[in-house]
Amino acid sequence: MTYKESFIKFMVDCGVLTFGDFTLKSGRKAPYFINCGNYKTGSQLAKLGEYYAECIHENNIPADTLFGPAYKGIPLAVSAVVALSNKFGIDTSYCFDRKEAKDHGEGGMFVGKKLTDGEKVIIIDDVMTSGKALRESMPKLKAAADVDITGMVITVDRMEKGTGELSAVQEVKRDFGVTVYSIVTIEDIIEAIRDKIVPGTEYLGKMLEYREKYGV
Repeated sequence: MTYKESFIKFMVDCGVLTFGDFTLKSGRKAPYFINCGNYKTGSQLAKLGEYYAECIHENNIPADTLFGPAYKGIPLAVSAVVALSNKFGIDTSYCFDRKEAKDHGEGGMFVGKKLTDGEKVIIIDDVMTSGKALRESMPKLKAAADVDITGMVITVDRMEKGTGELSAVQEVKRDFGVTVYSIVTIEDIIEAIRDKIVPGTEYLGKMLEYREKYGV
């Protein structure tokens, strides 16, 4: 089993990837749903970090620091930075932002590594729907220092049309020049259902229809 197949099974086992009939925030009716809030235990986060580390390592994304947008990105970045060290011997820093700047103590908008000019930063997040996390993070990061955003890593690329004909991932590349890497894509999930790596064959037809209607 590849690490991508293993990750899809892991999502299903954790109750993060489920199949059924769901209405998304966009109003679209989808046959699958991804809820990253269902990663709840230490062992799950440790394993999740390893998958992020695998994706970073496989794609050779240069990094001095992993940045986790508050709040959901914080444990993701922490788990990934630990896994990079433990699994690959790559010792990177991490930081995350505050929702409001701190006006006492060390102050500032960030916790963790103090960013410097030229520093290579990877943004770590869960699932990209509209690209909002990156759009909000970029000005904060650039205001702190002239950092080099070498990529963004998410768990699943839904490969769906965003506001136009491009996907959110493609829009981010167009607007900011940032490449978004995903541990898996919706195509990988469909393939895993076909290969019976995970249950859900009864939803395969609906998955393909949804992909045909909204996919890029």
